[in-house]
Amino acid sequence: MKRILDYFSIDGAVGGNQEWFHNFLMYMGGCAAATACDCCIYLALRRGMTHLYPYNVHQLTKQDYIDFSGKMKPYLKPRVNGVNKTSLFTEGFGKYLRDVGEDSLMMEELSGTESLEKAEDFIRRQIDSGYPVPYLMLKHKKECYKDFVWHWFLCYGYEEREDGFWITVATYGEASVFSLGDLWDTGYEEKGGIVGFKTGVSAAGI
Repeated sequence: MKRILDYFSIDGAVGGNQEWFHNFLMYMGGCAAATACDCCIYLALRRGMTHLYPYNVHQLTKQDYIDFSGKMKPYLKPRVNGVNKTSLFTEGFGKYLRDVGEDSLMMEELSGTESLEKAEDFIRRQIDSGYPVPYLMLKHKKECYKDFVWHWFLCYGYEEREDGFWITVATYGEASVFSLGDLWDTGYEEKGGIVGFKTGVSAAGI
């Protein structure tokens, strides 16, 4: 089984890219804001939630994305330890959603301390429902994941293979494919987690 969401591109990049940001703090630590921006663009483009993105979603440009990140910055601003908890992301992004009048989209969190099976089920359910999955990884024992350490990125697909459950993620304007089992097993006690979306009557409790 393979399911990849119909993602978006900006000037040839897969999603947005925090390396476009001119503000130094956002360039270095704006990954949470960039992930939220990508969520908004995807939801506006593919789910009809056009009020989440204040520019022309059918004509995406790098400059509009940079400007949008400035609007998202107050909600998920870079800090000394980063946006290092899923709760900080859902609180900040939840406030942005409320401020733009979105009261039906709710978020749920799954801690990185939960089992791999729960993470697989969570991602499968989200992607099958048409929602991307914000993913926070703090540390990892393997050097090959060094660009994803202390970093937020967005999962937008999965594939169930004989050798396990693989996910497709976007960050820095590029797509990567990882074994979730390998990625989830960080080797550290301090862990991140993933965030899911669902619609309801009201998201006032976010």
